[in-house]
Amino acid sequence: MEDHKIENIELKYLTVDDFEELKSATLESYGGVLDSYWKKHHIERLTTMFPEGQVVIKIDGNIAGCALSLIVDYDKIDDHHTYADIITGDSFKNHDPHGDVLYGIDVFIKPEYRGLRLGRRLYDYRKEICENLNLKGIVFGGRMPNFHKHKDLTPKEYIEKVKRKEIHDPVLNFQISNDFHPVRVLKGYLEGDTASNEYAVLMEWDNIYYTKKSKKASTVKTIVRLGLIQWQMRTYNSLEELMQQVEYFVDSVAAYRSDFALFPEFFNAPLMAKYNHMHEPDAIRELAKYTKIIVEKMQQLSISYNINIITGSMPEVIDDKLFNVGYLCRRDGSLERYEKIHVTPDEAKIWGMQRGHKLQTFETDAGKIGILICYDSEFPELSRLLSDEGMDILFVPFLTDTQNGYSRVRLCAQARAIENECYVAIAGSVGNLPNVNNMDIQYAQSAVFTPCDFSFPSNGIKAEATTNTEMILVADVDLSLLRELHSFGAVKNLKDRRKDVYDVIRVEK
Repeated sequence: MEDHKIENIELKYLTVDDFEELKSATLESYGGVLDSYWKKHHIERLTTMFPEGQVVIKIDGNIAGCALSLIVDYDKIDDHHTYADIITGDSFKNHDPHGDVLYGIDVFIKPEYRGLRLGRRLYDYRKEICENLNLKGIVFGGRMPNFHKHKDLTPKEYIEKVKRKEIHDPVLNFQISNDFHPVRVLKGYLEGDTASNEYAVLMEWDNIYYTKKSKKASTVKTIVRLGLIQWQMRTYNSLEELMQQVEYFVDSVAAYRSDFALFPEFFNAPLMAKYNHMHEPDAIRELAKYTKIIVEKMQQLSISYNINIITGSMPEVIDDKLFNVGYLCRRDGSLERYEKIHVTPDEAKIWGMQRGHKLQTFETDAGKIGILICYDSEFPELSRLLSDEGMDILFVPFLTDTQNGYSRVRLCAQARAIENECYVAIAGSVGNLPNVNNMDIQYAQSAVFTPCDFSFPSNGIKAEATTNTEMILVADVDLSLLRELHSFGAVKNLKDRRKDVYDVIRVEK
């Protein structure tokens, strides 16, 4: 091919008219072995029952390669099947248009066209079929053409050495480089394949975009809109006044059809002003008396405005112990509680705040979420545990008084987005409360952070508010990009963890 300039490469559906040329190309590709080609009635059958599964690559009008496929109901395929079991003679009766997996029955590139990465084009086309037809993935029996050279090895040992690049196998190496992974060894798979000693490796590619078919209407979203409230600390004369401001912000982000409204940590602190004559531990316990009614009102707002509300955090007294807690008010009316696990030295010393123990992810109609209150975001073990449970978005309500305190939260939140391949949204308060001890000043810049990869902002910042200004921040995040990142990212922070060296383990209380 070096002396011939290629003018046109195209991928086309195979037709019966291609039969004679296909026969010749097949014989060239398989070394001229007698009878090693599909017969005309095979091609007629395949192109009739599943035309989009049978394709050829043509270079300047000549067949350079071919890929043939079936759709199968994978649950009906025996784990230790053979090639003959799949194609079932002339009938291809295992083909099921309502099946869930694409099964590759043949793929080849003519010798003179090898080295042009044409095989990758064929595999990429098969992947597109899976995505377009909503199939779980691709499977096929992969030959091991160099296995006969290593008779001292078992098939498993041979595969492991190929994966470690200690042995070169042109077929397995190519398939692994195209995101296929070995599932099991199939003995006696292809009769007469002496190079592989009649062994094959069942190779599999998973379609990360596959969604299970359901008769119910789907309510889980892919594009999720986040509404962050950068709350201004100011004096309120009553709970009713504070709740009017809360409703104003809920109304504002809901008007933009946000799926979540995130409030900051201790956003209700202005209500402590009337107790400023008390010692700080007594004043915050008075504030805790408002928590129940605030949660009830926010629960009603979540229903009225059709939005999931994350209440930031508030003090709560349980069995005479003071905790820093928050609530997830789902728009379906359900309620979930979360706790601050790591209280700051200041919270413990001045208020007598106790450490929480509750850590969990929450299912919502807009993805699985985690919530960590302020200081908790600075402990990577917590978000890693939530990530292991499938967290898509981490929400961090915070309260920081100085820029260095804010920087700790911000930089740790960005790290959590990268290491856990998730979105992180942080929301804080601004302004000052001169009439509330221990709550004098606030510094914040609310933001939404992303992983750093090609499908995301290169600096990992999706959106950020103006520093120290009361405002809302609305941003869209695409959960499907996370699925793609998990499998095809430039780096794979979740998959590449060395659990043989270290692990993060939850301690049950």
